[in-house]
Amino acid sequence: MAGRLSEADFVMVEEGFSTRDLLEQLTLGASQATTEEVAAFFVADLGAVVRKHFCFLTCLPRVRPFYAVKCNNSPGVLKVLAELGLGFSCANKAEMELVQHIGVPASKIIYGNPCKQIAHIKYAAKHGVRLLSFDNEMELAKVVKSHPSAKMVLCIATNDSHSRSRLSLKFGVSLKSCRQLFEDAKRNHVEVVGVSFHIGSGCPDPQAYAQSIADARLVFEMGAELGHRMHILDLGGGFPGVEGAKVRFEEISSVINSALDLYFPEGCGVDILAKLGRYYVTSAFTLAVSIIAKKEVLLEQPGREEENGSAPKTILYQLGEGEYGIFNSVLFDNTCPTPILQKKPSTEQPLYSSSLWGPVIDGCDCIAEGLWLPQLHVGDWLVFENMGAYTMGMGSLLGGAQTCRITYAMSRVAW
Repeated sequence: MAGRLSEADFVMVEEGFSTRDLLEQLTLGASQATTEEVAAFFVADLGAVVRKHFCFLTCLPRVRPFYAVKCNNSPGVLKVLAELGLGFSCANKAEMELVQHIGVPASKIIYGNPCKQIAHIKYAAKHGVRLLSFDNEMELAKVVKSHPSAKMVLCIATNDSHSRSRLSLKFGVSLKSCRQLFEDAKRNHVEVVGVSFHIGSGCPDPQAYAQSIADARLVFEMGAELGHRMHILDLGGGFPGVEGAKVRFEEISSVINSALDLYFPEGCGVDILAKLGRYYVTSAFTLAVSIIAKKEVLLEQPGREEENGSAPKTILYQLGEGEYGIFNSVLFDNTCPTPILQKKPSTEQPLYSSSLWGPVIDGCDCIAEGLWLPQLHVGDWLVFENMGAYTMGMGSLLGGAQTCRITYAMSRVAW
């Protein structure tokens, strides 16, 4: 494979030596550097990605995983997942080019974006990517004209009203409209081969998978009745990527397996897929970012003083990255990331009301607020865990590239 991962691409982490130890070494080196601008960087534990894959194979043995490139397009992640045999779900031409460049065959690529540019459809046709998603007449018409040999997967809407990120507000066709799309495809000699859905990210109820699988069974029968050779079921994503999630991956897997046994039993001839992003990469990436500026603001609360007798204040820290860059995950997940201080404070240090801001000069680039932190200084490093999802790779949606440095680690035990 052209993009094969070699030991030169990562640091081997021996037993008893953690990625946090590696991160401390790197921040110390960055702080002592005098010739280069101090920039944020990631430490990525590829061993954690590998462990997630083995867990997936154990919990969902009938499901073939496809990695959602838009979640994190870093080269180390793509290479290790390609070597593990995953397929790849791409949202555009740039992502298809990226995975094909590392040697992924077209047969392992899904053009999974229901809203596609015509030029990108033509690229898929030219480079052998045949499996495409759609959910409306306009998308079908574009494929009929630009990629008539495509095999189409119909994306159906789900009840994702309780999910943190509700994709069915934008994607997916209602069950009552499926028949019309099947008929349009048949009339235009385009083969529909399967059904996909996505329950949204952060769904608190794993039974949403069971209901969507039941709905997919109805749509399968509808398509077969109209002469389509239905043989692909795509479960989408939405699987948690961190420990301590409200719903554990094992619990979701149990619900999915039961629903598959009921509606798509083993031996029925249906190829079952899932498109996962957060699940593989969220917990594998740790971010280090330095404070580039700070501002103390006195709070106008007459009569109130801190324990040391001074007037109460809040401290605004400005970081070199914000919501318009690495911390765009704050917008995706509606979370307030909690930093870990690289320099451990003593228990005697007072804490101050604090907030973290990005470098863009507007009032929206707020990373976190309502924090209580000791007095920090320009040049101090803050560490953020679970930063692997939607912190990089979003540039690929616009044809951009990742610029933040990534140091990859791999535990020998994991590999």
